[in-house]
Amino acid sequence: MLVTAAIRALTKSCFDHEGNLIQCVLFCSVQKMNFRNESCLSWLPMTYLTCLIDIWEEWIGLDNLEDYLNYVDYLIWVFTPLIIVFILPFLIVVFLYLSILFLHVYKRKNELKEAYSNSLWNGARKTLATLWDGHAAIWHGYEIYGLEKIPDEGPALIVYYHGAIPVDYYYFLAKLIIHKGRICHSVGDHFLFKVPGFKPLLEVFSVMHGPKEECVKALRNGHLLAISPGGVREALFSDETYTIMWGNRTGFAQVAIDAEVPVIPMFTQNIREGFRTLGGIRVFRWLYEKCRLPLVPVYGGFPVKFRTYLGDPIPYVPGITAAELAEKILRILPI
Repeated sequence: MLVTAAIRALTKSCFDHEGNLIQCVLFCSVQKMNFRNESCLSWLPMTYLTCLIDIWEEWIGLDNLEDYLNYVDYLIWVFTPLIIVFILPFLIVVFLYLSILFLHVYKRKNELKEAYSNSLWNGARKTLATLWDGHAAIWHGYEIYGLEKIPDEGPALIVYYHGAIPVDYYYFLAKLIIHKGRICHSVGDHFLFKVPGFKPLLEVFSVMHGPKEECVKALRNGHLLAISPGGVREALFSDETYTIMWGNRTGFAQVAIDAEVPVIPMFTQNIREGFRTLGGIRVFRWLYEKCRLPLVPVYGGFPVKFRTYLGDPIPYVPGITAAELAEKILRILPI
């Protein structure tokens, strides 16, 4: 009854104050009554804000709004770190798209002057290499050991371990362009060629999806070529123990044999500490085997130290089989 009477009085006061809601609430807040346990609608002396909060409490049925707000603060405190570790990997994707945007701008600027020149993209590659190298130095203190083992000219096959996000390989390419003036052809998964907007980036940095004949052709033409035999499966389902997931794959070794080129193994320390996946959950493994798409959540992006090690080149040996060469590469991979 008291609340009903208060509401009626409040309504009347609103009309008395020409229907101004702010005046109504202020009028409510300065009235006095002798009922200590009544709400602000019962004319207790309260500030305007306190009155509004008390009205909200009664409207939503909360006994203690302060407890509710404290609970919300607690949830924010708990979930903010989880949100951050899943957002950071997307920053790499954002950086990739910024690189693509730069390529589009660069192409438009230079298409009239060098539209058909072989050196059209050299400036773009060097600029992007500088940007990625800066990111590597600032965020991961990136270092590379054994870059001198990459020939200044001529072919070689580089075999590397695939991290959850192969950002270490991007850094390696940047170092190669800056210090050797060379680009390295790369073998990428088929899904990369279906990602919207990625086509210019894949073309400028000579990414191919195979087949074996194209890989051999690239090597015979004197190019460097990089392959990760574990591919997307290794990226998604390997773990902090750096489990190699090559299975029975020997095609990469056969490419080196057919092209008669040396093989250089490569591994980056701490790449799994920087980025990890939820690949240990069975449903994600089942989903990947069904659709062959990398739908496993990736988290991390932590600023850990990355060191890339290049092993001694394995020279071509006539008569060696693909299985023997693959086993030899696996033994000396610097993990």
